Amino acid sequence: MRARRLIAAASVAALGLVSLAACGRSAPDAAAYVGDTTYSMSRVDEIYDDAQRMFGDAVRAEASRAGATPSPDQLRSPVTRQDVVNLLVSIDLGKRVVAAKNISVRDQVSPEQLQQPLRMPAGAEYAKLWGEWIDISQALGEQLPPGELSDDSVMAVYRALEKTGQIDSGLGVAQVRQLFGDGGFVRSGAAVSAALQEEAERADLSVNPRFRPLGVPSLVGNGQALIAYSLPYIDEDGPVTDVSTPGPVPSSGPAVS
Repeated sequence: MRARRLIAAASVAALGLVSLAACGRSAPDAAAYVGDTTYSMSRVDEIYDDAQRMFGDAVRAEASRAGATPSPDQLRSPVTRQDVVNLLVSIDLGKRVVAAKNISVRDQVSPEQLQQPLRMPAGAEYAKLWGEWIDISQALGEQLPPGELSDDSVMAVYRALEKTGQIDSGLGVAQVRQLFGDGGFVRSGAAVSAALQEEAERADLSVNPRFRPLGVPSLVGNGQALIAYSLPYIDEDGPVTDVSTPGPVPSSGPAVS
């Protein structure tokens, strides 16, 4: 990663949140409310359990072919219930923005393309949701006016990537800016995050406290592979307020092929 600049696949900033209790929607079996839609804990568990089962089955099959026996830790995917909630809410809000702005979403990314960066079999619903979200986020990132490349937005993305362990740690702003090149994926991420936050306010988004802060699923390429990460909540000094979204702009083509 040190010598390679990062190129966006899909990278967005995160959403402003309201807790369930704050708005009177505090059912313990609810993970999140978006408008009239309730995402239940059972729904989150269903997607999470499916991901864990399919991941474990794939690891066992691979180990069997090599004559090995995987450990319990090796059978557990790093996917969390937080990751599932991040996806469900982002897809919901993204669809609302797409409809409101009359943005066309192309079916470009398949779960099979995401098996390696997600470390998840394509048949898992989690992988399918990721594919749906990337199609949405790419369409938004391509057709919304780009945001500003502030130090706050650059470092917010860097810190989120740093947590994956797949990028050099401890870099300063100047080093990160050099690594990110023109920062196109940060600019598009700022634009998408602004649009999602505006929609979150209109849809009266509320999230169970156990899933706060909410993060937005993101992918970025280093020239060799895609890195999956989650960009957590960014306050008023972050990229959320660095861009306005007056309307769509012409698409410049897909970022993932």
